[in-house]
Amino acid sequence: MEAGDALVAGVLSGTSADGIDVVLARPRVDRASGRPRLAALETIHFATRPFEPELAARVRAALDGAALGPREIALLGRDLGTAFGTAARAAADEAGCALDLVASHGQTIYHHDGAESAGKAGLQLGDGDFCAEAAGCAVVSDFRQRDLAAGGEGAPLSALVDDLLLADVPRPLLLLNLGGMANLSFYGSDGACVAFDTGPAGSLLDGVTQRFHDRPYDEGGALASNGAAHVALTDELCAHPFLAAAPPKSTGRDTFGSPFVDELIERAVALGVQRSEDLLATCVSFIARSIIRAFDHLPERPAELLVAGGGVHNLALMRALELEAGLPTRSSATHGLDPDAREALVFAGLGVRALLGEASTRPGVSGARAGRVLGKLSLSVV
Repeated sequence: MEAGDALVAGVLSGTSADGIDVVLARPRVDRASGRPRLAALETIHFATRPFEPELAARVRAALDGAALGPREIALLGRDLGTAFGTAARAAADEAGCALDLVASHGQTIYHHDGAESAGKAGLQLGDGDFCAEAAGCAVVSDFRQRDLAAGGEGAPLSALVDDLLLADVPRPLLLLNLGGMANLSFYGSDGACVAFDTGPAGSLLDGVTQRFHDRPYDEGGALASNGAAHVALTDELCAHPFLAAAPPKSTGRDTFGSPFVDELIERAVALGVQRSEDLLATCVSFIARSIIRAFDHLPERPAELLVAGGGVHNLALMRALELEAGLPTRSSATHGLDPDAREALVFAGLGVRALLGEASTRPGVSGARAGRVLGKLSLSVV
C-alpha cells in the first residue's frame, strides 16, 4: 500500500442509525522506520446514503430493543453487510475510483454499557464477507471485539486515529464527537491521550423529537431554541450515575435508548413540562452540562473545544456547549476535518492499520492493553 496508490472506503452507521456514511480516502504510509505505519489520510469523497426503508425499519426495531432470535440476527447481519459494501461501491463509482479496501464499522446492536455482570461484550452487525462480495474488494470489519478481548471498553475508538487527522493542531487538543452518544478525545501537551463517552447526545434529542413531531430529528436545533430548559428536570438528569463514573467508560442505547426517553417523558409530565420545545431545551442543557462535567477527568484545560459529528449542526446545542464550557466552541472543519466524515475516516484509518499489522490500542482511550491490531479481514476475490 504505497502513498497515493490505494483507495480505502471507511463505512459507518452509528448509534443514530440515520444512514450509511462513506468516506473515500487515500492513505500515506511511512516505511522509513522499517515497520510500515499509517502517516496520513487524504479525503477524496464523502457521502451519506439512506438505508432502504425496509432495512431501516429492522435496524430501528433492533436499536429500540426488539427481541431478535438467531434467524433475525443472521439475516440482519447479512443484509447490513451487503448494504455497507453496496454503499462503498456506489461511492467509489460516483468518484470514478477503484476500491482497494473497505473498512466497515458495522451497526452496533448491543453494547455492554459497563454494567454487564458477566463481563464486557458488544455486537456490531454487518458481515464482512457479504460486504466484500458487494464491494468487490477486501474488507476489514468488527473492530471493537479485539479491544474488548484485550480488556477495553470497545468504545470510543475514534481517539485512536483523531490525533493523526488533526496532527497540525496545537496541543492540548480536545475533540468532542456528537453522535448518538457523545464522547471526548483529549491529547495533552505531553502526548498523553484520554478518551471516553460522556453520555447521550443525538439518541436523546432524536428520540424526543420523534415522539412529539413528525420528523426524525430537530433540524438545526430549531425546536430546542424555541424552548426553555426546566431547571429541576435538568438537575435530575445530571444526577445519572453514568456521569459520575470515572473513565475509561462507554455507554449506548441500553442505558440511554428508548426506555430512557420513555422515563424522561413520564418525569417531564409529572413536573409539569407541557411543551415539547421545553423538553428538548432541557435535553440540550443536560447534554451540554454532562459534557462539560466530564472536563473534570482531563489532565489539563484546552484552549478551545472542537466538535465533530451530526450534533455540530444543532445550533442550540453548540450555543449551550460554548456557554457551559467558557471556551471557544468550533466545528472541526475550522481545522480541515469534515465533522460529518470524521468518524468514517477514523475507521478507514483503522482498516489500513489492520492491513499493515499496525497496533492501535491505547490504555488511556478504552482501557485495552496496548499493542493490539483491531479488525477482522475478509479477503478479496482472487
